[in-house]
Amino acid sequence: MSEPPSRGAERDLFRDTWVRYLGYANEVGEAFRSLVPAAVVWLSYGVSSSYVLADAIDKGKKARDVPGPEAGRSSRVTVAVVDTFVWQALASVAIPGFTINRVCAASLYILSTATRWPLAVRKWTTTTLGLLTIPVIIHPIDRSRDTHSFVLAWRIPGTAEPGGLPSMGSHRVGHD
Repeated sequence: MSEPPSRGAERDLFRDTWVRYLGYANEVGEAFRSLVPAAVVWLSYGVSSSYVLADAIDKGKKARDVPGPEAGRSSRVTVAVVDTFVWQALASVAIPGFTINRVCAASLYILSTATRWPLAVRKWTTTTLGLLTIPVIIHPIDRSRDTHSFVLAWRIPGTAEPGGLPSMGSHRVGHD
């Protein structure tokens, strides 16, 4: 869990509140894939993708409001939006969704070949394993994407050099 913001620090709606859990919707949808219609899984991706888009827009607005020269404002906003969107799309939607999908598919396959459990038991076991995988994959994904997200921010033409512009996107659903 993220630490609460320090006194005087602005509270980030997408990082410091319950809203951050919307980024987990597709992971939960993937865990339940064997039990629910495909439309429910796609809806969970819609929720997570909306979270990603809203966070990117929010970070762009915050970058726009940072005092500084007017000449660099457009680049600053673009970098904030792109960096946050790419980071969140990978770390909140694509990588965890794929991981949970593969864990569930493999477990359902293994259970169907290695046990004689009824189908409903195998599906609920797969769903449980998928849900239990979610907290296990969060930190490794965050750590592996931190560096790449920062590199994206300063390689966009017209933006600051390395170390000159902090990444706006390396804050997946409340994790540092």
